[in-house]
Amino acid sequence: MTTDQDLPMDAQSATAVFAANGVDVTPNKDQGVIKVVKQPGLDGDRPMIGDRVTVHYTGKLLDGKTFDCSRDRKEPFCFNVGRGQVLRAWDIGVLSMQRGEVCTFLCKPEYAYGPAGNPDKIPPSSSVIFEMELLKFEGEPLTEDGGIIRRIKVKGDGYSNPNDGAAVDVHLEGSCGGRLFDCRDVSFIVGEAEDKGVPLGVDRAMDKMQRGECCLLYLKPKYGFGSEGKPEYKIGPDKDIVYEVTLKDFNRAGRYYQAVVQYQRIISWLEMECGIGIETQKKIQDLVSTAHLNLALCFLRTKEFSQAIDNCNKVMELDENNEKALYRRGEARLHCNDFSLAMADFQQVLQVNPSNRAARAQISICQSKIKEHHEQDKKTYANMFQKFAEQDAKTGVMRRSRDESVKSSMNGEVGIKRRRRSRDCPS
Repeated sequence: MTTDQDLPMDAQSATAVFAANGVDVTPNKDQGVIKVVKQPGLDGDRPMIGDRVTVHYTGKLLDGKTFDCSRDRKEPFCFNVGRGQVLRAWDIGVLSMQRGEVCTFLCKPEYAYGPAGNPDKIPPSSSVIFEMELLKFEGEPLTEDGGIIRRIKVKGDGYSNPNDGAAVDVHLEGSCGGRLFDCRDVSFIVGEAEDKGVPLGVDRAMDKMQRGECCLLYLKPKYGFGSEGKPEYKIGPDKDIVYEVTLKDFNRAGRYYQAVVQYQRIISWLEMECGIGIETQKKIQDLVSTAHLNLALCFLRTKEFSQAIDNCNKVMELDENNEKALYRRGEARLHCNDFSLAMADFQQVLQVNPSNRAARAQISICQSKIKEHHEQDKKTYANMFQKFAEQDAKTGVMRRSRDESVKSSMNGEVGIKRRRRSRDCPS
């Protein structure tokens, strides 16, 4: 792109300079945002959709009048690029910049302040100029601990996202230290990705993605392959990994009540079967267990948590160490605020399968909830004791007041009696 240090600041010449030296950075090339580079960036990397960017900017009218400047406030401005949080011109322009780059954008009204303008600052239907410096940018954290960072390479379509229990079709490319170790198309149920060898972090990111989206997920070990690593992929313990994920298609989970009816019918039919032989009985038991597990999942989605617990218990009557039954019962108990029981279930999951990172994450949630619950109890009891103390003090004041009133009344009556006796007695 052309570098230009000194852009003239009158309407005619500014437009002419941008037309001669600028580059149209709008996706549809309608000259809506034209860019002239004043200072090239430091490297070839550019922000991606959703990245948190930090910029300095100066906004001017075509006659050179400044209407806004972050440097005057001595504070840079931060936003998530490509998310509609700022002017369209900013979303488009910043995505074209490199770290450290300084450039100037000529923005048509439809990409800036539109036909209304901005009262007292920008006349209606005005083109404006922004000088911008891209100070830094970083991916979007999807978890509070920063264990999953997302950067969107290709924006998805629509406004719908997969929910828990949704069936998704994805393309995965996993790498560690620049080495590609996983490349495949895979389908799985959101919430059960580890059944297909998909890391927990990829599973957790699904409900933020849109159909057709391609993103990079930077996963810390907790959300990747943990302290065990992944020997079949030649990945050692506690390694950061990166997955490029393309969400090809998905079907949101729904119609749980219909599914409940179907699974209940299946269980009824299977329980009436009188298979001959140990092997046949074992197959029937396995099918019954699967149906109860699916029922438990349906009841979790419909928030009927006691029903979910009942179905998990029925599975565990057949297999007391069933990993899915323990996990789903733990989820149901967590939703019922039975934090200690839920934590016990997740701990038992880890005894069955020490590499289950989803259970490990749930234990952390349980511990936080138990701590919050204890803190709330302390506050509640403190308030109760304070109220009791205030009530006792109030009662004491009322009792003393009543005693004094009675005493005063009694003294008054004694005085009256004495006066009567003195009148009745002859002198």
